[in-house]
Amino acid sequence: MNPTETEKNTDATNRKDAEDTARPTEAVAEPEATGGAAADRTAGPDASADAPAAPADEDGIEDAEDAEDAEDGGIPEEKPRESSGLLSAAAGVVATGLGVVGLSGSWVGQVAAERQTLLGQLESSQGGSVAEQISAVYGDAWHTTALVNGVFALLALIVGVTVLTRPGRPGWVRACAVAGAVLGGIGILASVSMYFDLILALPQGS
Repeated sequence: MNPTETEKNTDATNRKDAEDTARPTEAVAEPEATGGAAADRTAGPDASADAPAAPADEDGIEDAEDAEDAEDGGIPEEKPRESSGLLSAAAGVVATGLGVVGLSGSWVGQVAAERQTLLGQLESSQGGSVAEQISAVYGDAWHTTALVNGVFALLALIVGVTVLTRPGRPGWVRACAVAGAVLGGIGILASVSMYFDLILALPQGS
């Protein structure tokens, strides 16, 4: 056999081996490509199903933030605070006014005293001792005035103490409440003393 023919046979054998070796590799590569496409198809519905969930989570976070803002500093909590502050301020001023009225007297007490004086004059016109006439005309009127002033003083004391028990009030509100409570206490002492004739006793007739 010639060397040339031997070389040709060797080349043909090497080519066949190379073709046989390459065919399984291509066959294996095709299933991988097919598997990758199938994986992409399988992942497609999952991705589309997960996509709408993001806005829902964002909406839930926003709703939770809005709820926290409404609880911490929202308008529904500010209105009760403002209204309670105004009521406390007004109550402090009212307590001071009531305390002044309890000490100085009021139109209500004056009318009640004049009415009692008129009743005493009617009773004394029917006769009686001097002491009874003095008590009917003057004593009952004084006691009525002391009673009415004592009621105003007691209201001043109650309102002032109530305002002082509320925490977190401005200084001027607490000052008005203290003034009202002090004036109310002094008015109560003065009214009790006048009612029981401890300060100014009725004159004694002969």
